[in-house]
Amino acid sequence: MKQMFVCAGILSLCLLGFTTRNSEADFVKENFKYANKQLKTMLQETGNKQNAFPRTINKAGKLVTTNMYDWTPGFFPGSLWNAYEYMEDTEMKTAARTWTEQLEPLKTFTGHHDLGFMMYCSYGNAYQQTGNDAYKNILVQSARSLSTRFNPTTGCIKSWNTFKSWHGNKTYNFPVIIDNMMNLELLFFASKVTGDTSYRHVAVSHAVNTMKYQIRKDYSSFHVVCYDTINGKVAGQETAQGYADNSTWSRGQAWGIYGFTMVYRETRDPRFLKTAQGMADFFIRHKNLPADKVPYWDFNANQAGYTPGVNSNARKVTQSYRDASAAAIVASALFELSTYVSGAKSKEYKNAAIKMLHSLGSDAYRAKPGTNGNFLLMHCVGSIPHNGEIDVPLVYADYYFLEALNRYDRLLKGESLFAKG
Repeated sequence: MKQMFVCAGILSLCLLGFTTRNSEADFVKENFKYANKQLKTMLQETGNKQNAFPRTINKAGKLVTTNMYDWTPGFFPGSLWNAYEYMEDTEMKTAARTWTEQLEPLKTFTGHHDLGFMMYCSYGNAYQQTGNDAYKNILVQSARSLSTRFNPTTGCIKSWNTFKSWHGNKTYNFPVIIDNMMNLELLFFASKVTGDTSYRHVAVSHAVNTMKYQIRKDYSSFHVVCYDTINGKVAGQETAQGYADNSTWSRGQAWGIYGFTMVYRETRDPRFLKTAQGMADFFIRHKNLPADKVPYWDFNANQAGYTPGVNSNARKVTQSYRDASAAAIVASALFELSTYVSGAKSKEYKNAAIKMLHSLGSDAYRAKPGTNGNFLLMHCVGSIPHNGEIDVPLVYADYYFLEALNRYDRLLKGESLFAKG
């Protein structure tokens, strides 16, 4: 009789786990069905317009697009590829190809550092899904172009061409932003497919210097670090999109978590894993992180000891805006990071990612069908200091939300996160 009860208990636990997996798989499926519909409606609205890539909405709720030279054009085709990967909808695949191939001229672009976002989110996903050698060659040329912005003296890739301090007293000529960590994946890819280690050298050098000078002792991050190109020393540590120089801009922290996790994947250097974990712990354990794990736009906004520059619009904003884009990026990163650690730490990261996904997939952040300019997520922040894109949808939030859903789906199935890579 005792043995019967033990067996029944084990069976109940197994059934509970199976039910949980099923319900989570249903959650992923429902979100992709919703996304597929929203994306198709957006495709109808954009029609066959060339060089008009969805980015956000205006005050009237109408779609705002950019040309290919903005930093964001790779995210819309990347979202189409993510939707196709799960749904296997041939209409979506055709659209993803069309929107990706519009970006080919960017393979020789050297005007700023965002080629990783522009090309790897589009052509990178395209190559993973199709194996098309033409896409691979375009990515390699893109990596070659990105490498031209590397300076051996600073050991970093130059982000913007200049950065004007919000304090109104300086203009820097070699700014490096934490976002730049995300562009390194393109360089690692190029090294792997060509055997040319120069791309990898640039990526590792940039990551090491970012780790040294952009990450604080508590694993929070500076947004902008500016270098002197004569001696390679740090000339300034400021913010562009965060609240204050010494505050922690939520999306910047998200870029760092994702970036260092990816660099650890490519190098297996424990220094990068330690940094990724430290930044993740800072984010998910922070006292100012709301219970739904969707952060405010800056962890220190409107707090004593943090003062925006005299020219920053952040001085005028007291409302505590959320940034769903930061949560989407971190959710995707944490699913990967959870696979590089074990035990309670792995569970903590995975559970935080799941909580973020469920929050983003709720009515609080996920738009009703046919609204929100047909973007998926609401309540994102572009740059409060610049008074731009405040409490609106953003195309990159949707991209990382879908990437996170795909990663979660693979974990639920017991598959490698990069099975198709």
